[in-house]
Amino acid sequence: MTASRPGPSRRPRVVAFGGGHGLFASLRALRRLDAELTAVVTVADDGGSSGRLRGEFGVLPPGDLRQALVALAGEGLDTELAAVLFQHRFPGSGPLGGHAVGNLILTGLADVLGGPVPALDHAGRMLGACGRVLPMSAHPLAIEADVRGDDPARPTEVRVVRGQASVAKTHGEVLRVRIVPEHPPACPEALAAVAEADWLVFGPGSWFTSVLPHFLVPQLREAIGASPARKIVTLNLAAEPGETHGWSAEEHLAVFGSYAMELKVDTVLADPRVVRDHTGLAGAAESLGARLLVAPVAVADGSPRHDPGALAAALRSVLERADQPGWDETGR
Repeated sequence: MTASRPGPSRRPRVVAFGGGHGLFASLRALRRLDAELTAVVTVADDGGSSGRLRGEFGVLPPGDLRQALVALAGEGLDTELAAVLFQHRFPGSGPLGGHAVGNLILTGLADVLGGPVPALDHAGRMLGACGRVLPMSAHPLAIEADVRGDDPARPTEVRVVRGQASVAKTHGEVLRVRIVPEHPPACPEALAAVAEADWLVFGPGSWFTSVLPHFLVPQLREAIGASPARKIVTLNLAAEPGETHGWSAEEHLAVFGSYAMELKVDTVLADPRVVRDHTGLAGAAESLGARLLVAPVAVADGSPRHDPGALAAALRSVLERADQPGWDETGR
């Protein structure tokens, strides 16, 4: 099946998947493009303010959803102030200590408006967001993983590590990750966005706890697989301490393929700093059906952070030039 291409009067529809800082970076770049944006966010966080609100009220953990909304916030004085307010955390160790104001607002809106999607849409209007933020499921989920060597005293032992925060911080080798419950319903609005998309963007972000969980929701995995949209995988600038420590870019793609089985990817985007073996990485991309685009997308100070302008330029080159004859993996 071939994806329909947006006509001259319609902006391309782009859906970005992930959570946390990785999705924030992707959205800060994508908002610079002339596209209709939707963020589909993981909802398994159980740490910090999100974990406390989830435990007390049974709501979706709001932290990653808040981050995505702020990434898309408008640029006027009022919306910029609203974004600062959403990110503000109360100090101290009292009942409000450590809570982000935006987490409390989203929790209250969901209670008043009767659900997370109306709450997110209303918060988006408050922030003047240039896109929509949706959860991958309207039900809070849990992550658990089979980990080898989580206990340094037993380096060959495999045990189950439960909770996103614990999986993200493990010192062992993550062998497999899953969600609980195993078959949660996907957010209907997210399924509709995937069905109507021209492009689907995965990563950057924590591989096991932000990027791959989308393929663990059966309805969402099926919708992604059935979508005629083009698919882009943006690789991280460094392995994640803990869950992917020491991994190469090729290993990231191999594990992505093991979860996104039979999914054809069109482009893998990588910064030169993660390319140890260009031929090997190009081959790993080709195993997913993709061509490799190597482009500088990192900030200039050497830290493993994406530069929004550089990442936007690389993504723009993919969106605008992928259909042109002669386009190759170097983006020339």
